[in-house]
Amino acid sequence: MSLLAIAARQVFTPLEAIQNGLVVIEDGTIRDVGSRQEMMVPSGARLLDLGERILAPGFVDVHVHGGSGRDLMEGTTEALETVARLAAQHGATSFLPTTLTAPFPQLLRALEMLGSTIHSWRNRSSSPGEPLAEPLGIHMEGPFLSRERRGVHPPEHLQKPSLALFRQLLEASDGSVKILTLAPELEGALEVQAHALQSGLQVALGHSNATYEEAQRAIEAGARHAVHVFNAMRPFNHRDPGILGAVLTDNRIHAEVIADGIHVAAPALRLLVQAKGIANILLVTDAVSATGMCPGQYSLGGIGIFLGDDPYTGLLTCRNAEGKLAGSVLTQDRAIRNIVSYTGVTLREAVTMATWNPARLLGLETRKGCLRPGADADLVVLEPNGTVAGTMARGVANFL
Repeated sequence: MSLLAIAARQVFTPLEAIQNGLVVIEDGTIRDVGSRQEMMVPSGARLLDLGERILAPGFVDVHVHGGSGRDLMEGTTEALETVARLAAQHGATSFLPTTLTAPFPQLLRALEMLGSTIHSWRNRSSSPGEPLAEPLGIHMEGPFLSRERRGVHPPEHLQKPSLALFRQLLEASDGSVKILTLAPELEGALEVQAHALQSGLQVALGHSNATYEEAQRAIEAGARHAVHVFNAMRPFNHRDPGILGAVLTDNRIHAEVIADGIHVAAPALRLLVQAKGIANILLVTDAVSATGMCPGQYSLGGIGIFLGDDPYTGLLTCRNAEGKLAGSVLTQDRAIRNIVSYTGVTLREAVTMATWNPARLLGLETRKGCLRPGADADLVVLEPNGTVAGTMARGVANFL
């Protein structure tokens, strides 16, 4: 038995902030959480005092395409480990590898390889002092997307929603797909959505040119998530509110957002917070292979992308040959600091958007995205300004 007690000036559960908090960890699982006034350090436990730092749940990112030069459409264990290592360095302890529209055989192969690695991940041995974020499943972004709102998804490989094709994709992943992004206005989309929901997936509205009515029909049929809100969506108009009108006004929808200062302007982020509230926003990175790398040429699902300075903001951004945004090089710790800066939410509220909210979407809120007895020992140590000082993933930490 290995007992560790970690004390911090504040502990974000994240639904509450415990002052002078204590978290007790036993063999990779959280045993107890509370204040030092109410809890004693267990006999035989090692005590680590973080001083003025904050202890929070490890971040959960449901939209990740790559990082550190590796693209997750490669599907290899090496690619997954590389991305998992980078994610953990920035406080993320769980993520969904995200696929891209591609030639159908290539997509099947990527899903098969990712699914195999994900199934074996929890049984792998970890190197001491090197936390790796855990892949919880796959976010399948494409191929059932709108041509008008495809972003950089190659149009020649988009598919009409088909139950037969979807079953092939699901089977290839060995049941590892957790989120399906779908344009609800496409013929056959609602049938695919129904099968996805029956199979235990979350259906996400995205890359869509849907009208308000078309989006609302999908919501009534069980869709509960929206992908990178404001991007690759029919624009809002006061006489044609479209899919955005449905996403912003229906409290059943969880809205993921890329808070990198490029994809969504600060006033739009403030509008999102006011419309959806803290509980219905998920911070995501949409990170691509160029994340954590120097400017240059990289790949996104076989598409050539270039990392360079954005002409409008001066920030590093990825674009394809046509100049379209191609994912981001955002990390979750930066997303948290950005949303605090742009909207005025508290650090604890921002942490909630990157932990509890995505875990709840995936039905994992008792194990991930929270500090509570029985949850995995997935923790991030934050400086008061939100920068990452250390990460623990299932008990493996880089700060002990």
